Amino acid sequence: MFEVGVIEEAGAAEVALDPVRARLLALLAEPHSATSLAAIVGLPRQKVNYHLKTLESHGLVELVEERRKGNVTERVLRATAASFVISPVALAAVQPDPARSPDRLSARWLLALAARLVKETGQLITGAAKAGKPVATFALDGTVRFASAADRAAFAQELTAAVTALVSRYHDENAPGGRDHRVIVAIHPSIRGAESGDTESKGS
Repeated sequence: MFEVGVIEEAGAAEVALDPVRARLLALLAEPHSATSLAAIVGLPRQKVNYHLKTLESHGLVELVEERRKGNVTERVLRATAASFVISPVALAAVQPDPARSPDRLSARWLLALAARLVKETGQLITGAAKAGKPVATFALDGTVRFASAADRAAFAQELTAAVTALVSRYHDENAPGGRDHRVIVAIHPSIRGAESGDTESKGS
């Protein structure tokens, strides 16, 4: 089981967003049969089995084992990932395009960048899985508390200068066999309970 699974097909996204199937997916972080799930969710086993077959047909759950009980073979299933994210690929006609209106101070542009990150990383994971190879990625996650908006602006300027200098030092346009890598740096207010309504941004 993967920690995070990427849903790239519209049909799979529709299936996963169904409330009953979404609950079954959550429960299937641990192996279950249709019988055991039916007892938990309070639905007939036949109905649960129908939902499980639908999830399995879209690659969202997988068979763990088959147990023989008398004349009946009980199938034990598990979700293919502990959690899932839906890639913009599943909504190809309306997926965000960061190139459409670039604005470093726009929260909506940041969201478009994040959507592209999910899309491209998901495609890399899918391709790497088929090829049986790892994906070379790197990420940082941290928190910084600014005393003022002026400090935040100064930090953004220094960060821009530092990243620009680093990219200039290592970027080689004509490197034989080289491969482009995306570099995304983002700053946004953290969500803190009742303060989640604080959506301060510029150009959003």
